[in-house]
Amino acid sequence: MKALVLEKPGQFEAVDAPLPGSPQAGEALVRVHRIGVCGTDLHAYRGRQPFFTYPRVLGHELGVEVLSVGEGVTSVSPGDRCSVEPYLNCGSCVACRRGKPNCCAQLKVLGVHTDGGMREQMIVPARKLHRSQSLTYDQLALVETLAIGCHAVSRAKLEEGEWALVIGAGPIGLTVMQFAAEAGARVIAMDTNAARLAFCRTALGISHTLQVDGDPLPRLQEMTGGELPTAVFDATGSAASMAASFNYPAQGGRLALVGLFQGDLSFNDPNFHRRELTLLASRNALPADFTRIIGLMESGRIDTSPWITHRAPLSEAGGRFSGWVLPETGVIKAMIDVAGAPDITVKR
Repeated sequence: MKALVLEKPGQFEAVDAPLPGSPQAGEALVRVHRIGVCGTDLHAYRGRQPFFTYPRVLGHELGVEVLSVGEGVTSVSPGDRCSVEPYLNCGSCVACRRGKPNCCAQLKVLGVHTDGGMREQMIVPARKLHRSQSLTYDQLALVETLAIGCHAVSRAKLEEGEWALVIGAGPIGLTVMQFAAEAGARVIAMDTNAARLAFCRTALGISHTLQVDGDPLPRLQEMTGGELPTAVFDATGSAASMAASFNYPAQGGRLALVGLFQGDLSFNDPNFHRRELTLLASRNALPADFTRIIGLMESGRIDTSPWITHRAPLSEAGGRFSGWVLPETGVIKAMIDVAGAPDITVKR
């Protein structure tokens, strides 16, 4: 079967890989139809992804078809269309026992710590498959992206009517905005890129946007009646942005760091203590987030049709990454087609 391997930063190689064989007890053999390209993949391509080793088959945003199942599997059947929850947890560590498999002590994420879905077939634990009878493979591949934002907003416990600042209008920031708005918050989108902020307004209905040009603090104060947002999410993965984000929450507010980078983060302790801020990390998502998102998509509450701006077949995807990492190309979400023709229209 065909597979795409990231041999080292900036270098993909198309290879003929062996078929994965038959699934064992508790497993499912799946055919990969769609792979969403996310910031993790782009950071790995540029050599900036933490917790990463080369060579690696990337791909953790997956829309798949079940081909066969192993002994004891009843949750899915051959022919089912599924989204993959790509977080392989041990089930026995303190985090898993306390209902937080997303930060398992032995966690392996497909496409990061172990090979992912940029190949025609793979075997996954059947419990990591979330099926839908109506969503397309494109939609199913976007569930994991949405789950990141869903989990971050749940961590912050947003309340209806409060101001929520989301820094970074890339795919992860957009998912945070989606669920912050779903929670009834008044969302402010902040970014350096005017085109991405325009996308926030037109595709997500975010009426408050702020393009960073100098110190954004005075404009944030003006937007929020002088009090600043009570919830701030940084989804940039930028050390400078994350350090600056400590300045933006209101008195008694909270800051959720959704993006990550390789290195240490420092902040001014008196400024942090003076406002009694709550600092949160948000990692991955929970199984319940996948269930919730699929339901919202099936009911039409979440429309992902504007998100996919670029597309390539697996055979060409390696050569497209050098363009997809450039902001000026206008990529919101690139989708890789493995098994056939696109099943939705690409909007540009």
